[in-house]
Amino acid sequence: MKNIVIGRYIPGNSFLYRMDPRTKIIALIVLMVAVFMIPREAFEMMFVGLGLILILLLIGKISIKRVYLGLRPLMFLLLFTFVFQILFNKTGPELQAWTLNYSFLNIAVIVAIVVFWMYTKRFIKAKFIYLILMIIAIITVLNQLTLGPIFATRQLVVHEDALMIGFFIMMRLIIIVTLSTVLTLSTKPTDLNLGLEAVMKPLKYLRINTEEMAMIISISLRYIPTLLDEANKIMLAQASRGVDFSEGKLKDKVMQIISLLVPMFIISFKRSDELANAMEARCFVPGATRTRLHQLFWSRLDTISLVTSIIILIGSIAVRVVT
Repeated sequence: MKNIVIGRYIPGNSFLYRMDPRTKIIALIVLMVAVFMIPREAFEMMFVGLGLILILLLIGKISIKRVYLGLRPLMFLLLFTFVFQILFNKTGPELQAWTLNYSFLNIAVIVAIVVFWMYTKRFIKAKFIYLILMIIAIITVLNQLTLGPIFATRQLVVHEDALMIGFFIMMRLIIIVTLSTVLTLSTKPTDLNLGLEAVMKPLKYLRINTEEMAMIISISLRYIPTLLDEANKIMLAQASRGVDFSEGKLKDKVMQIISLLVPMFIISFKRSDELANAMEARCFVPGATRTRLHQLFWSRLDTISLVTSIIILIGSIAVRVVT
């Protein structure tokens, strides 16, 4: 939990930190649309996008390690999406086929592999790679070993379209999450609030209170890392009392989670009460006109950044039209 970077601001002095928050929010929306506009046929454009993201991180002096930590919670979803495409997408030329032989001894070996993985994964740092190796080991057992009488046989066929679409979706999600992580890492919560409020200002014509919406979003992002830090402290405190969240039966795990959620709810209500008192002490009135201590200023850097984002969007649309 301590490695979660969602909503966490990391101080810096690169051009990303000097940009107007309105520019970063609009550029993020434009670039997300550009990513979704890239067609599946232009698969190589995703590699270009990943390269541009890497250059942006290096020039903007954003730690690649922190961005990776932001992607870690997404790894299971990426793996699930890729496996789903491999198993159920049967279009395109056939690349590889494996014959999977099911026998009682094969299943016993697979169960042993799964149990071994469950008890050893806590000692492995690269858990995602370790999980992939376990999946490869299971497929190898079913394909290469014939232990005892076989009661079922299945074909695992990998098609070209399944492989391409799986990688395509994975890279699209990685790019989008990375862009969002860069926004939160390089923007102060107060600046993010001002930027969201300015970007959503046209919604006032629809009688929507954009100031309150912006504040709700910024407060939510701000308190995600705070609450996760509190959860980590509670887990460490309970671990010092002999509680092990990785051991025990399902019933024990449920009780352990409940013992974590109860103090988390109490801390959340306490934090919200303290925040409400602080806002009242500063004479905050919902819907009232307020002055700003910090004013937003548009610079040449913001113009260049926004024009670059629009050019990328136009390029994505052109590639989609051509292909």
